[in-house]
Amino acid sequence: MRVISGTKKGRTLKAVPGQSTRPTTDKVKESIFNMIGPYFDGGWALDLFAGSGGLGIEALSRGFDHCIFVDRDMKAIQTIKGNLNQLSLMDQSEVFRNDANRALAAVVKREESFQAIFLDPPYKDQKLKALLDTIDEHSLLADDGVIVCEHDKDVTLPEEAGQLHISRQEMYGMTGITIYRKRGN
Repeated sequence: MRVISGTKKGRTLKAVPGQSTRPTTDKVKESIFNMIGPYFDGGWALDLFAGSGGLGIEALSRGFDHCIFVDRDMKAIQTIKGNLNQLSLMDQSEVFRNDANRALAAVVKREESFQAIFLDPPYKDQKLKALLDTIDEHSLLADDGVIVCEHDKDVTLPEEAGQLHISRQEMYGMTGITIYRKRGN
């Protein structure tokens, strides 16, 4: 795994040890950022099932100001912190060990909105519809923001979730990518 583009282009990322985490491949990561970017002029990102932190780190490398990384696995948290330290990105980052629902509840209290939210839950435990509903209900996505859902190719997501609608879908082998934006954007 590596950073594909931006200020940290070519830098290697460590993967979470063991089999509990499925990292986003470089090919899929590059495709995601070609669909939503490829570069950004500031803004906040939320990497909700962060794993090694690859998606959030890529967002920072490509111009985001700040990223909140969340994962419930301690090995993942240690890996994220190691990758951020290695790339000198800790000042632009917050890392929390938490589950997705509790993390979203905490973010709601902070009254943050994000230009990018990355949702890459374990394929065997997909709760994307409920997460999309929470994000919409609490206006966590900025008006010009994007939600990137990475999922098994057999998962069918709703066309709409409140103000959110699918703007693009692509398949890469066993991996599906679904992009949501707010209606009217």
